[in-house]
Amino acid sequence: MEEKPNTPLDSMIPCSECQAGHMHREYIAYYTWLGDELITVPDFPAWVCDICGRCEYDENALARLSLLLSPNAGKTTSPKRRLSKKENSKPKSQRPTPNE
Repeated sequence: MEEKPNTPLDSMIPCSECQAGHMHREYIAYYTWLGDELITVPDFPAWVCDICGRCEYDENALARLSLLLSPNAGKTTSPKRRLSKKENSKPKSQRPTPNE
């Protein structure tokens, strides 16, 4: 299996918990509750410390997942226009023609 070349996203960042380790990008299982249901996502991108094991999920991936799990996912974002019935509408008057 070939290793991917390092990109800026795969670079090491210092651990905010132990300050000794470095956070590396790994793919782990993500678990969350959605109402009464447990949602699991395998191979979810996260940053894991090589010393203390602290795990921080990738913010971009969390934002995309929250869009997918949103109750409005797949629905149109603009509200539907309602056509109101004009009950007291006046009939349009005819303009006089130039011959009159």
